[in-house]
Amino acid sequence: MLRVGIILGSTRPGRNGEAVAHWVRDLAVKRGDAEYELVDLKDYGLGNLDEPEHPATGNYRHEHTRRWSAKISSLDAFVIVTPEYNNSYPGALKNALDFLYAEWNNKAAGFVGYGVDGAPRAISHLRHVLGLLSVATVSNQVGLSLHTDFTDGFRPAAAHEDRLNLVLDQVLSWGSVLRPLRG
Repeated sequence: MLRVGIILGSTRPGRNGEAVAHWVRDLAVKRGDAEYELVDLKDYGLGNLDEPEHPATGNYRHEHTRRWSAKISSLDAFVIVTPEYNNSYPGALKNALDFLYAEWNNKAAGFVGYGVDGAPRAISHLRHVLGLLSVATVSNQVGLSLHTDFTDGFRPAAAHEDRLNLVLDQVLSWGSVLRPLRG
């Protein structure tokens, strides 16, 4: 079975992403087709990139980097839950990506974005960065609107569940196809 990390890409206090990430995980687990795990950046205390050597070397001085490396290494694919801040994704998520290199390679990723209009620019930026990390990003994505899906708490429209299933289908397909490249 593939191991899929649902990466919560915001560390902001009061973040909406926590409810979104739990929604993704709960729907994914019901499928029973992979092992799904919530990976909250807040739990890794990465701070700003503080490793003296380039991530491609894999020589990590700090324990927080070694923990992050072990977690990402253990996963075959990802669903990244991201808000859109100022037309891009959060700095904490960029920083978490930059801490590592080989651990991301030859894996698949899908996206669930949220913001005023569903976080399309954040997801677009993530696609570019992940491409440089040799992550295959799937074409389907979920975009949640603060105007319609977060009224009176987080209440996503029913159509988002169908869209999430398409994302998960693609993530699992690509994650499986890339498995031989990961060794």
